[in-house]
Amino acid sequence: QVQLVESGGGLVQTGGSLRLSCAASGSISSINTMGWHREAPGKQRELVAGITRGGSTNYADSVKGRFTISIDNAKRTVYLQMNSLKPEDTAVYYCATTNGKYVYWGQGTQVTVSS
Repeated sequence: QVQLVESGGGLVQTGGSLRLSCAASGSISSINTMGWHREAPGKQRELVAGITRGGSTNYADSVKGRFTISIDNAKRTVYLQMNSLKPEDTAVYYCATTNGKYVYWGQGTQVTVSS
């Protein structure tokens, strides 16, 4: 079992910044990648950014150059720094990971960007 707890969401104006955190606990020794997904009203959940334990990253085209994912292996925490936020970034953001057999999700944190 893996537990993921997100924090850091909130309300911000267009152009503002937020940093999301995801703390992992439990059986994490077999985990190699973690990612942030988001789900906007009426839309499918989509991958925003992913990172491996070694630090390799990938991003959705819509957030490249604005969002940065990072990992602190000692703290078992993944971060998503979000800059230059746009109203279309409004969504519930979920942290996720997999051990190859199961996918684990956090409870989600709301990010709202006002215009």
